[in-house]
Amino acid sequence: MKKLITLLVILSVSIVNAQAYKGKGDVKAQVGMNIQNNLTGIQVSSDFGIGENMSFGFVGSYLLGASGFEIGDVKFKDRADLKARFNANLGNVFEMDEKMDIYPGLNLGLKNFGAHLGFRYFFTDGFGVFTEAGIPIAKYNSDGGNVNNQFVLTLGASFNL
Repeated sequence: MKKLITLLVILSVSIVNAQAYKGKGDVKAQVGMNIQNNLTGIQVSSDFGIGENMSFGFVGSYLLGASGFEIGDVKFKDRADLKARFNANLGNVFEMDEKMDIYPGLNLGLKNFGAHLGFRYFFTDGFGVFTEAGIPIAKYNSDGGNVNNQFVLTLGASFNL
């Protein structure tokens, strides 16, 4: 653990050009692990800067594993989800280091309408890490039940494109 912290400190001190959100024209891609109650999966997302503090994007997720019930019993259409989202990129509003960004937002998907709160930290100009927490606000009726309609935590890698 000490080695990991030391490595993170060295990287963060030695790299000064990393920037988490650049504004209009900024493009991010993210790949992460999605963790839910009794479910895990993968998530891929992209964000496109449309203003100094605004971005829109797309999210795709697919559930791979489950505990407590047989994942084979969950149909493909219930495991997969696609969403469009809008973010308010507030790192500079809160006067955070330019390598950091916090972004609350709303998303509209095939399974629900929801909200999310995310955080990005970039080690270099092209690579960083992110975490997001999301909740459904309005759930759609689905034969898949609660599979995509619960609190979701995502952890992963973020890339500047």
